[in-house]
Amino acid sequence: MGKRIVVKVGSGVLSGGGKGLDGATLRRLAGEIARARAAGDEILVVSSGAILAGRERLKLEGRPSVQLKQAAAAVGQSRLMRAWEAAFARPKITVAQVLLSGDDLHHRERYLNARNTLLTLLRLGVVPIVNENDTVAVEEIKFGDNDGLSALVAGLVDANLLVLLTDQDGLYTEDPRANPEATLISEVKPGTKPARIGKAGPWGTGGMESKVRAARQAAEGGVLAVVANGAKAGTLSAVLAGKDVGTRFLPGEKPLAKRRQWLAFASHPKGRIIVDAGAREALTAKARSLLASGIKGLSGTFEAGDVVGLVEGGGEFARGLTNFSSRDLEKIKGMKTSQIEAVLGVKQADEVVHRDNLAVLKR
Repeated sequence: MGKRIVVKVGSGVLSGGGKGLDGATLRRLAGEIARARAAGDEILVVSSGAILAGRERLKLEGRPSVQLKQAAAAVGQSRLMRAWEAAFARPKITVAQVLLSGDDLHHRERYLNARNTLLTLLRLGVVPIVNENDTVAVEEIKFGDNDGLSALVAGLVDANLLVLLTDQDGLYTEDPRANPEATLISEVKPGTKPARIGKAGPWGTGGMESKVRAARQAAEGGVLAVVANGAKAGTLSAVLAGKDVGTRFLPGEKPLAKRRQWLAFASHPKGRIIVDAGAREALTAKARSLLASGIKGLSGTFEAGDVVGLVEGGGEFARGLTNFSSRDLEKIKGMKTSQIEAVLGVKQADEVVHRDNLAVLKR
């Protein structure tokens, strides 16, 4: 049985070193993907390049505003899809455009709808071409996240492998462009923190730093991730064949469950619950549930069933689904569980956040 693989292709690869989309590079990648499919693998492509294509068409130069990036994405997205369709024409593979924004994945129902759509496309023999909806996703453009999106997609579809193709051979001990003595890191084990290097240029939205974050996120979810040089012919095929190419991020022995992956990486908290140090210790070290007695304060307005961030010492350390609204929690914070019913008139749960609906954040 073949593998399910997410391949993320950055703008630096798609440009072939130029200022626009390079058709020869897309055809080469499409050919390597076609051979993997012929061997039984299922492939999804997360593709940058809309801003690149739009920038070329509009002849934009200099440091862009967010609005210029959005305009370039609007012009370039159709050009990007035409380029992928042309690239896959020779192997006679149908492609599908899938545009996602952070909001599509923040909500559990829409997250599952996206999953169902992608899995249906794979069953139909289609290669989904996934891209961030840059035209409307202001925050996503600002901070860059097709790399992060690829890690989310890998978890979304239960992928076995995430390949992040860049114009570097992989992760180095230092930025090789600044220090020629830097050496390639072939493997990153769970729990290690490699150096963050290499930021994107003004028209880019990634860089090596974002690829490291995405690879580590995928590995936390149990997906092997590889950062490799997509500008070199044969690299993708070598990675898919299991050869020692690029930098491999090994998954941990106990990956996050799917529901916890969504909570940790894709959900959007409606508010925050501030807890004491004892509650944090119980949640993180002892895998306990959050009780009202451990709550010191709240921020934001939320209802029962919403996602909330859990905070102690100024930083968010976990996310979970709350069983109580912010209105009710204001009344019962700091109280023992046995006191809740007397205050609220009803006790819908003993736990404010049950441990089964909780994800501790490792980032």
